[in-house]
Amino acid sequence: MQTLKYSIFILILLGGLFFLFGPEVVPENFQPEEILETAQNSDVIIIFNSGGWGNTPLGKAEDFKPIIDGIQNTLNNWGYNTIAIPYTRTKNNVSGIISSIKEFFNSFQFSSNDLANKIEVLTEKLPGKKIIIAGLSNGATFVTETYQKISGEIKDSIYTIALGTPFWETPLNSGNIIQINNEGKDTLVMGEVKSLLLSLIRAPLTGKFYAPGHDYPWFSSEVNSQIVSFLQDKFH
Repeated sequence: MQTLKYSIFILILLGGLFFLFGPEVVPENFQPEEILETAQNSDVIIIFNSGGWGNTPLGKAEDFKPIIDGIQNTLNNWGYNTIAIPYTRTKNNVSGIISSIKEFFNSFQFSSNDLANKIEVLTEKLPGKKIIIAGLSNGATFVTETYQKISGEIKDSIYTIALGTPFWETPLNSGNIIQINNEGKDTLVMGEVKSLLLSLIRAPLTGKFYAPGHDYPWFSSEVNSQIVSFLQDKFH
């Protein structure tokens, strides 16, 4: 029994050390050079990141795909050619999830630096292009962190759409950022602790954690009208 306790202690200790000091697990993401040709004929480049672990493909992101489609359709109707590119924050495995948790507590410092550097290269190689970075929930935190790291010389051509940014993140004040909170109905954005705790208690019964109001369907007035108004101000 003593040996078992000692072994468990060592495993916990090693796990903690790996969490704190282990290398970042970098997922395979687009390289600017790889998309130069396809982006050449686009007026607007949309880079998006889903919520959660940040590794859900757009085709499976039922909560976010309609928003990206809506943004593209709106701009296309105004005569802009667009291209949508995913950015994955973490690999879809155990080490990737550990790295993602570490990144979460560091406000996505590593991945936001990586994306900011990629955006710098894109704007250098493709001058005159406009870039939208969009994220949902944790992805919203990620894209606003990325925007902060972009150099001032190109910030005027970068636009950020953040939906459902969790309450523990300080909102960023910029004319090129829109932060949508379901008009105050999102309990995760508003930090309604009682409601969130009840949702956490229910999670084992329902199989998932759901924060009331943390839904952003494209055709709701709280989402569509605000995003279209933002795009109209910047592009139309």
